Formats: sequence, C-alpha cells, structure tokens
Amino acid sequence: MELSLRARIRAGDPDAFGQLFDEHASVVHRHAVRVTGNWSAADDIVSLTYLEAWRLRERVLPDGDSLRPWLLGIATNVLRNTSRAARRHRTALARLPPATPVPDFADEVTQRLADAEELAAAHKALSRLRRGEREVFTLCVWEGLDAASAAEALGVAVGTVRARLSRARKRLRRLTELELDRATGPSGTQRPPATGQIPGSRHQAARSPQEKKR
Repeated sequence: MELSLRARIRAGDPDAFGQLFDEHASVVHRHAVRVTGNWSAADDIVSLTYLEAWRLRERVLPDGDSLRPWLLGIATNVLRNTSRAARRHRTALARLPPATPVPDFADEVTQRLADAEELAAAHKALSRLRRGEREVFTLCVWEGLDAASAAEALGVAVGTVRARLSRARKRLRRLTELELDRATGPSGTQRPPATGQIPGSRHQAARSPQEKKR
C-alpha cells in the first residue's frame, strides 16, 4: 500500500518534502510578504519555515487533509521569532551613527514601486492590530483558511479564532480608512492604486477570497 504524504513526511522522506515545498512554498511566501511587507524577508521566512517543518516532521498528525494549516502555523511562529529579533536588531542599529545611503537602481525596484507603497499601507494598518487578531486575520482572510484550520494552525479554540477575526475586521477597516486618508494627495484626490495589496475599494483588503467571489 502506498504511503500517504503525511506518513512519508513523518518518516523524513526527502521527496515528500520536495512535494510539500512545490505545493505550498508560494503560499508561505505570500503570507510572509503580507505580514512583513518585505519580499526579501519573505524569502528567509520560507526557508526557516521549511527547516522548522523538517525538525518538527514527527509532529505531523497521521490523518488529515491539506498540510497548509500546519505549515502556516509554523510560519506564524517563525514570523513571531523574527519580529522579536528584528526589534532587537533595530535597537542595536539605532545606537550606531547613520550610514551613507546607497541608491538601488535595479529595474525590479521600479517595477514594484506602486505595489510596495500599497503593501506598506496595508502592513502599517495591520501592524496596529493586537498580535492574536493580526495572526487570525492573515490566516483566515488573506490565506483563506476556515476557522477550524486557523485554530489548528495557531493552537487555539475555534471560538477564539472567530472572536478575534470579528474584532480584527472591525478595527482593520477603520485603520485602513485612516491610512488611505493619510495617503490622499494635496489635491484631495487619492492616488489610484496599481495592482497591490489594497485595490480600489477601501474595504477589499478586509474581505476573504470567498467573499470576493460573491
């Protein structure tokens, strides 16, 4: 009988981890970009997430459907740890004299400028939520997990997920309005967004993929 992917991962099968990477690395990377607002940092988060997944492979439950909640739960813990490390790093850098800025003329920077501005606005609003609300929102709304899967990823009760998500939606909608108002140009007309994290509607960032289909 052919072993399931979960069983192969628990056994430390490298090919199974290759399949796991092919199927979910883009999901983890997208989640990391949305949480950190930084594409380069997201690459590191993906690497650290899969290293942790390998270390914790024996904790994979033998039964279940998609391994996406398990991976996103690991990614959430990695993001917590890297966020703490980044704060310590910024504190240390603040004690140093300012460095001479080095201009970056890469084409990629120009191509992503509009998206980066929009992502920064979304990230700024999101960062003002409580950590629990922020984690539930990113998993349920941006990554499309249902309440049960998000609860599995975070190790909390389903009711806790639902309560945090409700609070997060209300607070994020208000905070996003404030951020967009601050981004309004001097003429009083909001800069038309490109294809970033905050589309034309101010409320779209707080909607789930399922809601956007309706």
